Amino acid sequence: MLSGKKVLMIIAHENFRDEEFVVSYKQFLGEGIDVTVASTEKGTATGMFGAAFDVRYSLDEVNEADFDGVVFVGGMGTPSVRASVRAVEIAKNSVNHKVLSAICWAPTILAKADVVRGRKVTVWLGDDPEYGMKTSKVMENAGATFVNKDVVSDGNIVTGNGPNAAEKFAAAVMEKLSD
Repeated sequence: MLSGKKVLMIIAHENFRDEEFVVSYKQFLGEGIDVTVASTEKGTATGMFGAAFDVRYSLDEVNEADFDGVVFVGGMGTPSVRASVRAVEIAKNSVNHKVLSAICWAPTILAKADVVRGRKVTVWLGDDPEYGMKTSKVMENAGATFVNKDVVSDGNIVTGNGPNAAEKFAAAVMEKLSD
């Protein structure tokens, strides 16, 4: 059990990837982790396939120093989170002191925060319209080594490549939290 550990999960207000959030959230709660969910705004956040979650905290209302881990959830809404100065700041402030994790398209938030240089990472393989290139190239341009695996852990950073990796991703995050 990981009771006493605190995790901040960050989801897009619209179009987060349902499985990546729901599977991880349930696994964390099942291990006794205290989970706080935040987004770019408060209110009902909706997933790409209809999942809904009542977000009680905006990113401006959370202090990453209060948590043992930070989890960025992916999905089509990832660019809206990546556009948040506060989301990028949370990643920057967490890289040296927390378990910092991201799944699907969300590892590009870590790339924007410049916290993956010299690290091995994975990411959902697809086109990133904002950068005009494949997501793997976004990660490489940020100084990371892209590894085409479901889940990659390097130091305190855990990355997952998409919804099919959600269970393994959550397990890897919990493993790091127990270190």
